[in-house]
Amino acid sequence: MQYIFDSGKTLRYSFPTHINDLVMDRSEASYSEVFLVLIESGKAPPLHKHDDTEQIFYIIGGQGTLVTGNNDQQMFDVEPGHVIRIPVSTWHTIRADRGTDIRYLAIDCFGSILKDDEPTWDAHVRTLCREQGWDYDEATDPAEK
Repeated sequence: MQYIFDSGKTLRYSFPTHINDLVMDRSEASYSEVFLVLIESGKAPPLHKHDDTEQIFYIIGGQGTLVTGNNDQQMFDVEPGHVIRIPVSTWHTIRADRGTDIRYLAIDCFGSILKDDEPTWDAHVRTLCREQGWDYDEATDPAEK
């Protein structure tokens, strides 16, 4: 059983809107996964929600805006040192809209054993790419960072 994961040795997934560097795959744990996120200035992931996980974000660098809600949106300034909790099934995105890139540690906390159809982060990425119309082969980089 692995207890320590090196955040300097990650697998990179580059999406059109952001980059995820996978630190700990969900297959390595019963209820969690960990990655570093980079949102370049002027970009933001699509507004989305997760029905199977609560997320915790720790802002490491940059400033931007957390947007929550779908029809009744709320906006919050985010900056280094902030810890953000995204409850299960909450619509959200983080915008790098303050002239800087945003970097944060993301921890997904699953409430139960993982879904059979997405037992790994890579399986989830395949679903994400299909849903967003992104090219999986362009998003993945099998080399370690």
